[in-house]
Amino acid sequence: MSEASNADEVTEIRAGYTFDEAAIDLGVLMEADQPVPDARVRIPLSMLNRHGLVAGATGTGKTKTLQVLAEQISAAGVPVFAADVKGDLSGIASPGEASDKLAKRTAKIGQDWHPQGAPTRFLALGGQGIGLPVRVTMSAFGPVLLSKVLELNETQESTLGLVFHYADKAGLPLLDLSDLRAVLQFLTSDEGKAELSAIGGISASTVGVILRSLINFSDQGADAFFGEPEFDTADLLALDPSGRGIVTLLELPNLQDRPQVFSTFLMWLLADLFHDLPEVGDADKPKLVFFFDEAHLLFTGASKAFLNSITQTVRLIRSKGVGIFFVTQTPKDVPDDVLAQLGSRVQHQLRAHTPNDAKALKQTVATFPKSHYDLESVLTELGIGEAIVTVMDPDGAPTPVAWTRMLAPQSLMAPTPADQMQASVQNSPLAAKYLQPIDRESAREMLAKRLDAGSRAAQAEAPATAPQAPAPQQRREPAPRARQEKGMVEQIVNSPIVRDLARTAGREIFRGLFGTARRRR
Repeated sequence: MSEASNADEVTEIRAGYTFDEAAIDLGVLMEADQPVPDARVRIPLSMLNRHGLVAGATGTGKTKTLQVLAEQISAAGVPVFAADVKGDLSGIASPGEASDKLAKRTAKIGQDWHPQGAPTRFLALGGQGIGLPVRVTMSAFGPVLLSKVLELNETQESTLGLVFHYADKAGLPLLDLSDLRAVLQFLTSDEGKAELSAIGGISASTVGVILRSLINFSDQGADAFFGEPEFDTADLLALDPSGRGIVTLLELPNLQDRPQVFSTFLMWLLADLFHDLPEVGDADKPKLVFFFDEAHLLFTGASKAFLNSITQTVRLIRSKGVGIFFVTQTPKDVPDDVLAQLGSRVQHQLRAHTPNDAKALKQTVATFPKSHYDLESVLTELGIGEAIVTVMDPDGAPTPVAWTRMLAPQSLMAPTPADQMQASVQNSPLAAKYLQPIDRESAREMLAKRLDAGSRAAQAEAPATAPQAPAPQQRREPAPRARQEKGMVEQIVNSPIVRDLARTAGREIFRGLFGTARRRR
């Protein structure tokens, strides 16, 4: 790298990353393809809530960079949340394994490496995987996020919002998918048509489309994600007894074929934090740092309302002391309005094998401040574990762009063994709070009772309005055969046995529609 060999430029970059306040180390400066151990590239702790981006092609070291960041943030006393999409982040819970290759790398960059794991908790979405089950009620999830998952258009999203509003006003708690299905089925039934028309602007055909989408969603196993006990995002803000921030990993190895489910669920966690946390203003360090791995999954196919929700949350949540890092392949995976709010950039190698790759490379270069590097060339020459870095200094200004060799994780670079993860889950102080599901009365049971009561009332009125039997008379001529047969039918219909059978059949029909059995155990 001839451009970086100039001593003045190295001095300028070194000065740009020399901070008086607390910071975490990313790596060391590279000069002429050699690391400069005493030229540390760092991020101030106070700037972590100005958000960041970790990008690069597959296999260039993004996950290890995430691991290094999470380790050091935890060591600085700040809790971390990350989604483990590929299942290879769990190694952060275990001490790393020494090797000759690792020793040579750490010696070259002057890293004082020693094996150490971070305090870690494991979560699993809906209990699918190793981890404490994470659930959310349907009401808390809300219609905007649900519309993103169901890929609804704007009209359908608006309709879903009105249905949620109706359920809230009608006192029908929406706890899981079956509750929402029951409300939709009720509104499209003969008994609910009047209430559907009273909501306004809703067509039965649109409700039917949403209902079919929910059934398909349920068939994918989504029922496990919704219900109680609802996860309390305050549990993410935890420290261990030594003062290190606890790293919370949401294990998602079984959900890669349903990317919108977990990406939207992560967005709910972030939105819930934003709602609950107080304003803190400028603080010495954040309350939590939140990593969105495979961030492109969050934005693919997103509606305008959903993108606006993300943009607003990212813009405002820093004042609540939460930092967000998006981890993805190229900056173009992140919408411009969100990208403009990311103060720190760690860009690993990019490849330019196709016209689209070349276009992505040019777009990536455009996101960096002006530097003495030929970034369009350098970004294709970076080695594994190297990155182009710029962050925000304590004054909020961008630091000089630095070709950086990243530190090596001190935790295990392979997954933590499953038996160790399972033991951690069982011994977690949160196990008693989340392991056992709760099932209380909600919209489905309430609607079933309402319809069952209506059926009983209708059947109770039928005998009262039946014509009274004529008073006995002294002697009458035999009635014609047709009248005899009609009288016999009436006697059978009004008999107690037949009425009992009718009530039983009515109840079974309503159970088939809405299910009065308990939802889940």
